[in-house]
Parts: sequence; C-alpha cells; structure tokens
Amino acid sequence: MSLSELLKSYELLADRADTAFGDMAKEHGEAIQCRRHCSDCCHAVFGLFLVEAAYVQEHFSRLNTDVQKAALLRCSEMERGLKRLEKKMQIHEDDPQMQHYVLARERIRCPLLDDDQSCVLYLHRPITCRVYGIPTRVQGKARVCGKSGFKSGEAYEAFDLDGVYSSLRGLTIQLLQMNGKEDDLEPASLLISMSKAITTPLEFLIRGDLE
Repeated sequence: MSLSELLKSYELLADRADTAFGDMAKEHGEAIQCRRHCSDCCHAVFGLFLVEAAYVQEHFSRLNTDVQKAALLRCSEMERGLKRLEKKMQIHEDDPQMQHYVLARERIRCPLLDDDQSCVLYLHRPITCRVYGIPTRVQGKARVCGKSGFKSGEAYEAFDLDGVYSSLRGLTIQLLQMNGKEDDLEPASLLISMSKAITTPLEFLIRGDLE
C-alpha cells in the first residue's frame, strides 16, 4: 500500500465523522452550537496519531507560504502551553481523576487557528475537531462540548471516537511497516501535538522519527 492509498483510508474515517455530524445536525440541530469563528474546540488539548499527523502535514505544506509562516510562529505558543500543562499534570501524578479534570479544562490555542478565529486547514482538520460539537464516546464515557445544548440525562447517539482511535492506530501500524519499522511499532500508540505535526517534515513523521 502506498502513502496516498493509506491517507485515502484515513479520509474514509474523516468522512464517517462528517456524516455522523451531519446526521446529528438533522436530528438535534438546535443543540449544536458550532458557528463560524467559534473556536472552543481549537483550544482543546488532544493528540494526533502519526497517520493523522502525516495527513495534516501533507496538506499544511500546500498552504500559502505566508499562512504557513504565521502558523509556525504560533507553534511556540502551543509548546509553552503544553509545558505548563505538563507541570500541572505532574502535580497530580498519583490522581488520574484529577489529571483528567485538569486536561479537560485546559485551553491551549491550536497553531492552525488564525487571528480571524478561522482554521487555516479547515477542510483537512483532524477527526476530533470534526465531531467536537456532538456527543462522542471516549474511553467508554460520553462527552460533549460544554457550549452545546445537549442536555444531561437525555439519551443521544454518541459518535464512537474509541473505535476511530483504534482504526487510526491500525493505520499508523501500516504506515510504520511500509516505511521499514516492522520491528519498532511503539510509535503506533504515540500521540503528538499539532505543533509537532506541522513542524516535523513528512518523511520523519511517516517513520516515527520525531527527535
């Protein structure tokens, strides 16, 4: 399988997310508060599997040079925020529940968010971004954007992000194998930041060489 074929498999997962969002919008449109220039999801902290990072990097490299430069300058802001978050997490290293609380409430600006509060890579944004405004299931628990109108105690069909993460890990394993990493699949479970994804050359991402 070639890289382009692998990334097409990734796009099928992204399409599934878009379909789920569209279906939820038809059924519960009044509860979805996603609007242009609403950027709450653009400050949420989450990581990317290598296959998704490679997809993002490939499309990021096609952007206008000035747009790329501005985004790359914002990467340092994200990295500083992640370092502060790491220190907060270390304070609660013996309390996973508190760590989850801290992580869920942390807000760090994604470098793809420009000064107009628009995503410069919107059409090729990660899957987590695509379903942020609807109920999702992560680690077996239902989660939803705090700005949404979905009500606690009511039943909604949640998008299975756990299943997507499993598929992304599987695609990442294939990515590493096709690039000579059959004996070192540890990076398949690695999650990296958006700043790391767009500052790391594609040829390093597809091999899991991030140092």
